[in-house]
Amino acid sequence: MSRLATADHGTAGTSGTSGATSRTERRGEIEGLRGLAAVLVVVYHVWVGRVSGGVDVFFLLSGFFVLGMLSRTAIRGRRVEVAATWTRLFWRLVPTAGLVLAVSAVVAAVLLPASTWTRNLHELLASAFFVENWRLAADAVDYYANHGSASVAQHFWSLSIQAQFYLLAPVLVLLVARWARWRGFDVRAALLVVLTGAGLASFAYSVAATASDQAVAYFDARTRVWEFALGGVLALVADRIRLGRATRAVLGVLGVAGLVTCGAVLDVGAAFPGYLALWPVLSAVAVIVAGRAGVADRLLTGATAQYLGRISYPLYLWHWPVLVTLLVLTGSATAGVTGGLVVVAISVALAVGTHHVLEEPLRRLPRERLGGPVRAPLVVAACLAPALAALGVWSAVVAAGPDPEVGDQRHPGAVALGPDYVADTEESVPVQPSVARVQDDWAQYRDGCAPVPDHPVLEQCVPVRAEGEPARRITVVGDSHMQQFLPALEPVAREQNWEVTTLVRARCPFATTSETDPADATCVDWNAAAIEHLAADAPDAVVVSATRDVRAGLTEQTPDGFVAGWQRLDEAGVPVLAVRDNPRFDHEPAECLESYGRGADECAIPRAELLADDPPWTSTPGVPGNVAFLDLSNELCGPVSCPPEIGNVLVYLDDNHVSATYSRTMGPVVGERIPALLGW
Repeated sequence: MSRLATADHGTAGTSGTSGATSRTERRGEIEGLRGLAAVLVVVYHVWVGRVSGGVDVFFLLSGFFVLGMLSRTAIRGRRVEVAATWTRLFWRLVPTAGLVLAVSAVVAAVLLPASTWTRNLHELLASAFFVENWRLAADAVDYYANHGSASVAQHFWSLSIQAQFYLLAPVLVLLVARWARWRGFDVRAALLVVLTGAGLASFAYSVAATASDQAVAYFDARTRVWEFALGGVLALVADRIRLGRATRAVLGVLGVAGLVTCGAVLDVGAAFPGYLALWPVLSAVAVIVAGRAGVADRLLTGATAQYLGRISYPLYLWHWPVLVTLLVLTGSATAGVTGGLVVVAISVALAVGTHHVLEEPLRRLPRERLGGPVRAPLVVAACLAPALAALGVWSAVVAAGPDPEVGDQRHPGAVALGPDYVADTEESVPVQPSVARVQDDWAQYRDGCAPVPDHPVLEQCVPVRAEGEPARRITVVGDSHMQQFLPALEPVAREQNWEVTTLVRARCPFATTSETDPADATCVDWNAAAIEHLAADAPDAVVVSATRDVRAGLTEQTPDGFVAGWQRLDEAGVPVLAVRDNPRFDHEPAECLESYGRGADECAIPRAELLADDPPWTSTPGVPGNVAFLDLSNELCGPVSCPPEIGNVLVYLDDNHVSATYSRTMGPVVGERIPALLGW
C-alpha cells in the first residue's frame, strides 16, 4: 500500500557504509519488502485465516517515505507545501481505491445476498470517505472471524488510517519546522523529539487499549501512530547508522524470516496491535537498515519481488472483495486450496490490469495537468464519483422498500405465538423488515440526550416524554439489548403517561463488574456512576438485564455482578424490573433464512439448547426483594425451537439483537405484565 510516496523514495537512502543506497539511488530492497508484505497479507487471509502483520509494515513504510520526504524538505529550509503534498499523495491513493470501491459496490449489489446489503453499503460508504477504521471500531467487528460475514470493503480500514496519516503528516512537519526556526532550534532535532514522543505515547496507548478492548483497538488510528512515527524517525537517522556488511546481512535475513513467520508464530488476530506489533515492525526495520547486503537483499531485489512491490497496492485492495465474494457465493467458511488459487489468480490479474491501465498512465501524467490548489482536489474527488454514484443508486433501491408495519393479521410477530391467534391463510406474505433492511432495524431513541450532571461519563436520553406530570418514571439501564427492549416498552408507557429515560452503553450490562470483558474498567466505572445517579434521583423503576449467555453450548446465568447491582438499588429503595436476555445465534439468522428458505430447520436453534425450564435467577443466591422478573422467552421462542422469523416478522437484526420491529410486536405482552409485576 505504501507505493504512494515512491516518487521520492530514492532520497531515503543511508550512507554507503551502512549498506543502503546513495541518496540518488532507488531502494530496491524496500520495493521488494512492500511486495513481500502484500503477498503475506493475501496468503494469510486466503489460506491461513489469520493476520500476517503485513499491514503494520505498510504503515512503517508510509512513515519512512512520507515523513522522510517532508522532513528533508523542512531541514533544507524549503517550505512544506501542505496542499501540494495532499494532492500528490491522494492522487496516487484515490483513483485505484475509487475503482475498487465502484466495482465492489456493483458486485455486492448483483451477486451477494440481500441480507448482506446493509453492511456492505455502510462500509463501502465509510471506505469512500476513508473512515472505515472508525466505523469498524464503533461496531467492534471481529476482523478475524468468518470472512463470509465480512463486507467487501472491510479491508479499507487500513487504507483509511493511512489516508488520515497523509492528512496529518504535512501539517505536523510544517508546524514543528516553523516552531523550531522561531525558537532557534535545529529542525532535524525538533522533528526527532516530536516523532519520538508521539510514537512512545501512541505505543503506550496501543498496549493499554489492546489489553482493555482489543476489538476496538485494532481499528483505532491512535494505536498505529507509533508505526508511522517510527518510520519517520528511521528516515531521519538512517544516514547515520554504521554497521558492517556481515551484521547487515544477518539483519536482513532475520528481518525477512521475522515477517514470514510472524502470523504463524503469533496469534496476532487476538492480541494486535499492542506490543506484539513490534515483531513485524522491527522485522521491517531490520530489512531497511540492512540495505543491500546478503541473501535478503538478493531475494527482495529480484525481478519477481520488484514487480510484486509495484502491484502491491492494487493487489491488497482487490484480494479482499474477491475472497469475500467467493466465500459468500460458495457458502464456505474457508477458500480451500483450489478456491484460494482462484482468488489469488483473479486478484493478481486485476492488480496487474489496474497497475498498467490505470496507475502507470496516471503516474506519467504531468503534475501541472492536475491544476492548482482549487482544481486538484476536484480532480482527485472525481475519481470517487463512480463509486459514490453506484452507492447512491444502490441505497435508493434498498430504501425504496415499504416501511415495516406490524401488528396486523399479516404481520403479527410475537402475537402469532399466542393461543388465540388465527393465522392469515394468504401464502407468501413478505417478511418485515426485509432481509435487505433488517440490519438497520435498531431502536432509534436519541431524543433529549444530554450528559448527566455530576456524572459526565453518563448520557441520559428521554425516548418517551409524559404529558405534564408523569404517572411513573422508568429508567432503562444497560447495554444494546436493553436498547432493543424499548420498542416493546414504548406503547404501554405512552398509554399510561410514563416517562422513560435511558442510560445505555454498548457491551455494558448493568452490574458492579464488567460482564463482557473483565479488563474493561470503563464499564465498571460507568455502572458505578449509574448506581450513584439512580440512588440520588430514584425513578419508580429501573429496567435491566436479568441473564447472560443465552447461547447454544453455554449455560444461561444470572451473574453475581448483576445481583450486586440490584442490591445497591435495593439499599436506595429503587424497584428493579429484570428482563430475561434473548437468545444469541451462532449464525446470522436473516442470511440463513435467505439461504435455506423460510421455516427451514437449519436456521432455528432447539429451545432446550438455550433455555432451561427454570430461569437461572431462581437458584441464584442473594437476589433482593426489590426485583421482579420479566421472562419473554415464550415470545421469542416456540415450544420446540427459537426461529429467526415469527409471525412474518424477522426476530433478529443480527446474530444477537432483537429487531426493533419484532420488539414492537411484544408490546401487548409487556404492557400487560409490567403493571402486574411492579404492583402498579
